[in-house]
Amino acid sequence: MRRVLLVVLLGVLTATAQKPQVSRSELTAMEKSFDERIKRFNIDSPMEILGLTRGVYLEGYGAVFTAEVNLVQTPGLSPFRPAEFSKEEIARVRQAKLQRMPQVRQMMRDFLVASSQSLDRVPPQEQIAVALFLLSKPWEDKTGLPQQILMHARRQALLDVATNRADRSTLDTAIQERTF
Repeated sequence: MRRVLLVVLLGVLTATAQKPQVSRSELTAMEKSFDERIKRFNIDSPMEILGLTRGVYLEGYGAVFTAEVNLVQTPGLSPFRPAEFSKEEIARVRQAKLQRMPQVRQMMRDFLVASSQSLDRVPPQEQIAVALFLLSKPWEDKTGLPQQILMHARRQALLDVATNRADRSTLDTAIQERTF
């Protein structure tokens, strides 16, 4: 009887040890939060959401979230639209996207700070990361525009800002950003 109980207990402990620290429901809540930020970004001129936010917890690294957007809703080809876009239309779309980049970066930074409070089971030394894939139509001028923005920081640094233990200016050094 003791041997059976020990085997069962070891099986439970092993299953518990392999269970991820961050639950799927916690990640889902943050996915929805980022999707809402994208939807509310600019009501008059919204971004086009091409892929809803997906999150994953990577033990030893932290939480990672990705989404796909087109920064500016652009017209597609249709029977009511000419087959080609004018140089002025192409330039206007490019300029609109360039103007949005600082706001998009701020939205991503704000998400990182907010998520540090919600993802309390991510250890403080691990990262919270968000990657935004910036898709565009084939006819667009992509000069000077990244295809992806990746931001990440240690949860503790983000949490310090969120709880006013550190000034927001510390985000400049805490958040690492890469563009591709």
